[in-house]
Amino acid sequence: MTLLRIVYASAIELRTDEAYYWTWSKEGALSFLDHPPGIAWLIRLGTAIFGDTPLGVRFGGIVAMLLTQLLLADMVRRLTHDVRAIALAVLMPEAALYYGLLMAKVAPDVAMIPFAVAMMWSLVRLSQSGDGRWWLAAGLFAGLSMLSKFTAIMFAPAVAAFLLVPDWRWRWLRSPYPYLAVLVATLVFSPVLIWNVQHDWASFRFQGVRATASYGISLRTLGDYIGLQFGLVGFVMLPVVLTGLVLTAWRGYRTREPVAILLSTAVLVPFLYFLAKSTTLRVGDTWPMFMWPVGFAAAAVNLVAMMKEDWSARMLRSSLFWARTAIVSGIAFVVIVFLYYVAAPWNLLGRIDPIGAEAGYEQVAARAQAALDETGATWIATTDYRTYAMMRWLFRGRVPVIEINERGRFQGFADPGMDRIKGHAGIYVGREPDNRSPLWQNIPAKREQLGQVERRWRGLVMDTYAIEKLSGWTPELSPPKDSPLFQWKVLAGEFSAKLARFLLPSPGGGGSIARSASGVG
Repeated sequence: MTLLRIVYASAIELRTDEAYYWTWSKEGALSFLDHPPGIAWLIRLGTAIFGDTPLGVRFGGIVAMLLTQLLLADMVRRLTHDVRAIALAVLMPEAALYYGLLMAKVAPDVAMIPFAVAMMWSLVRLSQSGDGRWWLAAGLFAGLSMLSKFTAIMFAPAVAAFLLVPDWRWRWLRSPYPYLAVLVATLVFSPVLIWNVQHDWASFRFQGVRATASYGISLRTLGDYIGLQFGLVGFVMLPVVLTGLVLTAWRGYRTREPVAILLSTAVLVPFLYFLAKSTTLRVGDTWPMFMWPVGFAAAAVNLVAMMKEDWSARMLRSSLFWARTAIVSGIAFVVIVFLYYVAAPWNLLGRIDPIGAEAGYEQVAARAQAALDETGATWIATTDYRTYAMMRWLFRGRVPVIEINERGRFQGFADPGMDRIKGHAGIYVGREPDNRSPLWQNIPAKREQLGQVERRWRGLVMDTYAIEKLSGWTPELSPPKDSPLFQWKVLAGEFSAKLARFLLPSPGGGGSIARSASGVG
């Protein structure tokens, strides 16, 4: 399965967000508007080994998957001393599309997952040894998790319950180690804090808009969330894991057993939060990705615990049957999806295909190169971060590429090459109808239409892009914060929504999937 992920990582062109994170890896900023810098550092590690190739960008995710499996295996070994449970813990992520294939798709979640699991592993070691120094290790890994993605904070209720619910609470409340762990986590997380102090707390404001946004009750977005979990965790695996989590929670809180409380709360609280949030907001496809590995460990441990309890032989056989079925059917599904994208020539999902929806940018780049050659222009302009990222990825520094709006995304970025931009004509590459946006009223450039180019995938047009010549204007890298050119958009998972509608037809109405934030202020 690791070899399968390596082939996938090498064969599939980068998706737009992956290219966007790759651009971060080329910058020296302490942090970024959208996310902390962990994913940029992970990509930088991979490209240092394999160069600026799809495998180089994604290599960190392949390593992250292996580290996650090793940590899960050791955690379950320490808790059960049962070889079958260890095998289940290792194979369950292989049988979930989220991990068996998509750990090869880099995202901040991929960088966070091994650190989050390492934090849980440290707390298991703490529970078994009683050695308070394991709090320091947990604090280190918690800080590294937060340095990868802010959603790591959603493990805080589980850690609090682990500390406060068991009978040992007064021992640890009087100990310096939990407080030192918080200090360690804060110090590790400090690059993000420093960057935000320097930039008016921009990333916290950005994520705050997403966390507090509510567009009214929608059964469609609820259906999207549930469908995504079935599709990406597994149609059989999801009920198996949720059952194991509920039984683990019941067992843990009834007996005040620390590890059972920790593992079950770490998944059930975020799962229920996203479930509630999905009634008013589209939950992105990767948002819940961080929590399920802990659920796999809990499900494996639960099966061993059931064997030691007063369960009927029929119930035990049924539980083992469904666990095995989840693994076999899940791995088969992962392999089928792999073959569809790597080997098959068909487009079975049309324009809602999550890979196809972001494929074919090579055609756009080729037309942009032709326009550069025809006009003598020296730089490329875009008006959305996805096109910006793909143009920058495909041109690999040969031509300066700049997104002329949403400049709030690029705070702390290096000079893109203003010596080649100022006083020279540029080529605008924009998805229609962005070329007719009111935004252009704030851009005093002379625009000359050069044509259009279609972005195709397996014979189907996915998008049409306008190609224009821009002259008589130099873009501003740092416009005022109240400028329309500074403000960013908050996107809630356009492409995850397309996959969700395929996996589970949605029963209700929905709202807009992209909303504009009002700016940093």
